[in-house]
Amino acid sequence: MSEQKSNRFGFAINRSRAINYDTSDRKVREYVTLREPSFRLCFACGGCTAACTAGQHAPFNLRRMNTCIRRGELDTLREEVTRCMLCGKCLLVCPRGVNTRNVVSATAEALRKLDRNEL
Repeated sequence: MSEQKSNRFGFAINRSRAINYDTSDRKVREYVTLREPSFRLCFACGGCTAACTAGQHAPFNLRRMNTCIRRGELDTLREEVTRCMLCGKCLLVCPRGVNTRNVVSATAEALRKLDRNEL
């Protein structure tokens, strides 16, 4: 839906939250999924976020990072990936066995490669 059609009153308080998957950047998601296939198993239950030590002391949310990867929201993702301490608590509580440490590492690597136009 276009911005004009969704804005019937002539003004908008918030920016549109509509996600256009056709125009989103899939490179990071494909890179992470290739490096860590268990990423596909995640159903965003939030167990990792609840157990996260970094999330208790800083505005870090692994579930939000997962969503940003899937949506292709790279600006938010760049902020999130630097906050992880890679302690591994999230890995211990994941009911699907997703190797979240590898997901975070692969995401950081993908963003670096994207910045150097290698991805």
